[in-house]
Amino acid sequence: MFGSSSMAAGKKDIKTILKQLESDGIIGISVDCVIFGFDENELKVLLIKSDLKKFESKWSLLGDLVSNHEDLDEAAYRVLKERTGMDDVYLEQVRAFGEMGRHPAARVVTIAYCSLVNIQHHKLKILDNELHWHRLNTLSEMAFDHKKIMDTCHSWLQKRVQEHPLGFSLLPQKFSLRELQNLYEAILGVKLDRRNFRKKFFSMDLLEDTQEYEADVPHRPGKLYKFNYDKYQNKERKKWFGIDF
Repeated sequence: MFGSSSMAAGKKDIKTILKQLESDGIIGISVDCVIFGFDENELKVLLIKSDLKKFESKWSLLGDLVSNHEDLDEAAYRVLKERTGMDDVYLEQVRAFGEMGRHPAARVVTIAYCSLVNIQHHKLKILDNELHWHRLNTLSEMAFDHKKIMDTCHSWLQKRVQEHPLGFSLLPQKFSLRELQNLYEAILGVKLDRRNFRKKFFSMDLLEDTQEYEADVPHRPGKLYKFNYDKYQNKERKKWFGIDF
């Protein structure tokens, strides 16, 4: 969510904009980006420190007001670019949040966008407001209603990874079954049966054996696989839908 250092359209002071919205009885529209990343076998989320006095020292999602001259998607990508420097991340719209009183200064409805990235492949180029990655399971309280937004997007992500091969974008191009299972366990928040997990993925016939093995690992090296995106694109969608771990 935006604060006093927000980069809202027209570069006006955010406090002035919010006061005008409140006095005119106008509902403001904002976007908030929930960027999930996978690193060190943990699911993480990208946050900044809120600069509003009411939420001092609390963490916040990346967001801003939508200007009169930009689409919602444009606003979301602008926020991501201005806050992180990243311009190669795909964002997907999740849902709107419009509860009364969710913003202390005015009535603001926000549209949540979500993305899933490989942290090692997407380096942050801007670090203002203490921008950095946080482990999802360490966050108990956040600014505004951002904990609710984050939790909703996490639930959305848990459903999506069982319907589409989104998780593979977080892994190296060549990965072990151990890494694949660690990823799904981190996203779903559950411990999965090793034998059942592997059986389900092999039954889809979308994993390509590279004939290579892990190197420099503290355990028995496992085989390395690649996800066959071309084969997936040519399959009937129902072949992926309905995975239930």
